[in-house]
Amino acid sequence: MNERQERIKTTFERNARAMELRPSVAQGTARTTVKLREGMTCEVEDGPWKLVVDMGEKSGGDNKGPNPGVLGRAALGSCLAVGYMMWASKLGVPIAGLTVEVEADYDSRGYHGVGDVAPGYTAIRYIVTVESDAPEAEVAAMLDTADKYSDYLAVFRDPQEVTRETRILAPRG
Repeated sequence: MNERQERIKTTFERNARAMELRPSVAQGTARTTVKLREGMTCEVEDGPWKLVVDMGEKSGGDNKGPNPGVLGRAALGSCLAVGYMMWASKLGVPIAGLTVEVEADYDSRGYHGVGDVAPGYTAIRYIVTVESDAPEAEVAAMLDTADKYSDYLAVFRDPQEVTRETRILAPRG
């Protein structure tokens, strides 16, 4: 393992130990605010991060940023990639390179209310390419462990409670 992986391992283990000692350290609520601006262009803000999300012109948007599907697939792929590096570091599996490709099959009729097609993806696949001089079985075991604990893999794979709260206001000015 290289120096960076050693640092990741140390941080990972320190954080895990802190959570064992004080579970409340691990609990919280994340908040992202999305404001619709012009047309379908949205400004996304989460702490210091600001992003622009939009739909493509063929969907009626202005193509000022990636669409929500891009960000959803990116969230899954990047969560997997980060998790693989964290677990590889913890388990002592050297990683020289890693790529995650996320493919999602869809039928846009559901999104547009056409027929009785359900909205959302019909299937999701991810392809992981790992460059490592570790034995293949060791790399596969690390990937399995990381998948087991992946937050966003669980978000995509498992049903979760989702609630909506509505606030209706009169327009300003």
